[in-house]
Amino acid sequence: MSDHAISQFPVPAEADLPEDIRARILAVQDKAGFVPNVFWVLAQRPEEFRAFFAYHDALMDKDSGLTKGEREMIVVATSGINQCQYCVVAHGAILRIREANPLIADQIATNYRKADITPRQKAMLDFAVKVSVSAHTVGPDDHAVLEGYGFSRDDVWDIGAIAAFFALSNRMANLTAMRPNDEFYLMGRLPPEPRA
Repeated sequence: MSDHAISQFPVPAEADLPEDIRARILAVQDKAGFVPNVFWVLAQRPEEFRAFFAYHDALMDKDSGLTKGEREMIVVATSGINQCQYCVVAHGAILRIREANPLIADQIATNYRKADITPRQKAMLDFAVKVSVSAHTVGPDDHAVLEGYGFSRDDVWDIGAIAAFFALSNRMANLTAMRPNDEFYLMGRLPPEPRA
C-alpha cells in the first residue's frame, strides 16, 4: 500500500461518518475488498457525497442502449482528455473487468481514436469528449451522427450526461489531488485471486 496521502483535504475517520455513509463504504469494501479513495475523500462533506453517488448510480447502474463497458469507456476517454489520474486508473480497472480485456483501458485513455473499438464506439467517444471539453459547440449534427449509428435519443442523453458528470468528477479529483488506490493498477490485468 502507498504511504502517500490520498487527498490534500482532511479525510474523516470511519467512526465519525454518518451511519448511511459508513454503511455504503462498508458495503463497497465487502464487495471490492478495499475502499476506493473517492469514498473517503468525498465523505468529509456528507450532503455532497450523497448527491454525487446518487447521480453516479443513476447514470452508471441503469440498463439502456449503452453497455456497462461502454459507460466505462466514456469515463476513461473523457478522464484521459481531462488529465484525471484518479478516474483513468479507477475506471480503467472497471473497464478492463467489464470488457474482459486487459488492453482496452490503456488504449482508450491514451488515444481512443486508435483503440481496438468499433466505429460506433468511436463516434460515442467523439461525442462524449466534445461534451466534456466544448459542450457549447454541441448541436443537432452531433446528435444525428450518433443516431446514424443506432443510438436512441435516450442513449445520446446518457452519453452526454456521463461525460458531463465525470467532467465534474475529474475536476474534483484534481482539486483534491485524489490518489488512486494501489489495488486498481492490477485489476483486470491478471486473473483474480480466489477469495477466502
